Amino acid sequence: MASDERLARFRQAHLNPFNKTPEQPERPNGESPVPAQQPDPTPGDPEGALDLGLAEDHFSRPVGLILASDVPQLRRAIEECKRVILALPEHSERQKDAVVRLIHLRLKLQELKDPGEDEPNIRVVLEHRFYKEKSKSVKQMCDKCSTIIWGLIQTWYTCTGGVPSEARQCDYTGLYYCSSCHWNDLAVVPARAIHNWDFEPRKVSRCSMRYLALMVSRPVLKLREINPLLFNYVEELVEIRKLRQDILLMKPYFITCKEAMEARLLLQLQDRQHFVENDEMYSLQDLIDIEAGRLGCSLTEIHTLFAKHIKLDCERCQAKGFVCELCREGDVLFPFDSHTSVCADCSAVFHRDCYYDNSTTCPRCARLSLRKQSLFQDSVTEGEP
Repeated sequence: MASDERLARFRQAHLNPFNKTPEQPERPNGESPVPAQQPDPTPGDPEGALDLGLAEDHFSRPVGLILASDVPQLRRAIEECKRVILALPEHSERQKDAVVRLIHLRLKLQELKDPGEDEPNIRVVLEHRFYKEKSKSVKQMCDKCSTIIWGLIQTWYTCTGGVPSEARQCDYTGLYYCSSCHWNDLAVVPARAIHNWDFEPRKVSRCSMRYLALMVSRPVLKLREINPLLFNYVEELVEIRKLRQDILLMKPYFITCKEAMEARLLLQLQDRQHFVENDEMYSLQDLIDIEAGRLGCSLTEIHTLFAKHIKLDCERCQAKGFVCELCREGDVLFPFDSHTSVCADCSAVFHRDCYYDNSTTCPRCARLSLRKQSLFQDSVTEGEP
């Protein structure tokens, strides 16, 4: 009998903490406590299956996973979560997980809840809450493909969660583009080159990059009309213009010279065909080469080659030279010589000093005028009966 009492006291002092039995009333002295009988686990009882590990839901979703995507679904999920919490045993792990899930659902609902009348400066876009700033941007979409640029929206509305994308401005068009239409390509901007003589590559969009690559070698820039003051500050442009004017004066010699046509001297400028057509149009590549010093060197070599053919190598071209009719001294003159002046009316060539010292009528123009008058008088005389 004593051994049974000691065994009962031992069991009472070492109760299993997982056995949830109500406290037993104290027995009168001399009566041994009756050990509580464990209830048989019933099928479907999660607490009764703890010892076998069958109560755990191995396919349950993570706590932070929220499948609801709009406000009505979140509200239904919250009500369902409340019912689950009340149905689960108190202080159990599953009840704690359900409470955490309820908190996440309520936070998600607060984020997606439309701003009320008391929050007029809040805008909800794609589950982002944007707070309106004072400064507004012009556009929030790509000017090429009309894709929303989150970086521009962020400058207008500040998102509490942060926006990872960026808006990229094209230095050529001044427009904003998304990262799909603007790859941060670098190119020389024509406006900066013409107005500031600035050839530093700038970031441009993909469409601007393709357009500039297409137009870089086309002579479409008329500097005298766009920025005539540029010739006052860039000495290289003045030198290039003088070389181009000389080449245009040499062109008639080559067209009428058989040897020059056979040698195809004009093909020396086949990459810059506009140089033998006019002296006003420039391409962007011309300006880039002028600033780098490449065009001046190459054009000087071609000018020297052309002048050598006309003045030294070809007798036919030499015979087309001029003699100064004012002083009738010196060597044979050509219109592209640096010390000569050309009459604008008859294209006669004179020494520069002689032409400006004798600022009278050009001798050749006077002679041609007298010849026209004599021919007119002769025709009148022959017409009289």
